[in-house]
Amino acid sequence: MSHPADTPSIPLAPEVLRNATLPDGRRADIHLADGRVTALVDQPDKADRADRADRADRPDTGRGSAGGPGGIDLGGALVLPALVDGHAHLDKTLLGAPWQPHLTSATLREHIANERALRASAGVPVADRATALAHRMVSLGTGHVRSHVDIDPDVRLDGLHALAEVREKFRDRLGIQIVAFPQSGVVTAPGVADLLDAALSEGADLIGGLDPAGFDADVDGQLDIVFGLAERHGAGIDIHLHDGGVTGTRQLRDIAQRTAALGLDGTVTVSHAYALGDVDATELDRTATALATAGVAIMTNGPRHSMPPVLRLRDHGVRVFAGSDNIRDTWWPYGTADMLERATVIGLQGDLMSDAELRHAASMITDEAAAALGLTDYGLAPGCRADLVVIAAGGVAEAVAAHPRRLLVLHDGQVVGPAPETDYPNFPAISVTGGDASALQGER
Repeated sequence: MSHPADTPSIPLAPEVLRNATLPDGRRADIHLADGRVTALVDQPDKADRADRADRADRPDTGRGSAGGPGGIDLGGALVLPALVDGHAHLDKTLLGAPWQPHLTSATLREHIANERALRASAGVPVADRATALAHRMVSLGTGHVRSHVDIDPDVRLDGLHALAEVREKFRDRLGIQIVAFPQSGVVTAPGVADLLDAALSEGADLIGGLDPAGFDADVDGQLDIVFGLAERHGAGIDIHLHDGGVTGTRQLRDIAQRTAALGLDGTVTVSHAYALGDVDATELDRTATALATAGVAIMTNGPRHSMPPVLRLRDHGVRVFAGSDNIRDTWWPYGTADMLERATVIGLQGDLMSDAELRHAASMITDEAAAALGLTDYGLAPGCRADLVVIAAGGVAEAVAAHPRRLLVLHDGQVVGPAPETDYPNFPAISVTGGDASALQGER
């Protein structure tokens, strides 16, 4: 990490983050060692400080002090555990390639065919595009991501091998889980079942699925394969489900039933689950009860229509977490890789307005997502991994609503960001001097 000449350098493995605002609003010093959080030492409040000044002869216990060259004063900035992107497609992004105009398609199958053709003609390898996106994720405070990768008769395992290389390249900066995703279907695509089996043997962490009814037109056939491979390999499951209405909720209950029967509580996710946002209350409650009982999680990216009702599902005991989904690819031209922005989108779509509701939106990109991904030692407490992000905000609700800057990113106790120069690799930094440059800096 580089620093301007007039800016003091910071320790790359800080021992203390001084004067931090914790998620619960407390001010504290965060002590770090060997890639872990070792202690949270509360800062004295104003009354305490005044009392200490009046009783200067009393020995100081050291509460709140964290001097020394290994410390960084955060000035009250918010510290959260690293952000978690629960659903991305690193192999699909077009970041790192020239801008591609968005193409519309009449059907899902047509779109998949168009996507394959455009990605083949982009002229930038999968690993390079995925690397550009991973850099941006790190710079914005994401410490862990679950990425789906296409497995089909055309690309076979090429994308998986490319993402495995990126995972290794970023292992000291970003934890990457890989889902073997049958983008062209399972039952209707000859050989895909064998490819998924091979993918789980060659580096994929989870097995995916795609609209068992709407795409494969064979719910039992697809789920037999997906759950069978998961059981054989001891892998988790993450199924894309776009099917709406009772067709979708019926599949959700099928997935919940299989999850419970195999004892897979906590290892199965359904991504999108649009149906939960377009059925009546009775059907919703029935399905939510089944999901909660089986321990099936739901991922949402805050779609423009039919978003699962986040708070109602939470009240039923269903874990709902967030992912960015597509980022600057053929599916849509949008996406910044900023998970705080994603929490904002979900908050707007779900009408989350109070501070408590904004804090719940934040949990969907931190604690809830980490639990859904099975991350261990995650959090901001003694003993947890020092995967942290420092945010220019005074509290969690503000962080969700205000799109604040990331001031510092740590992974395993090491400073890894932010690195804004990686956001725009094709353009040089612009230095403005003389003339009316002060106007650009708000000095007029």
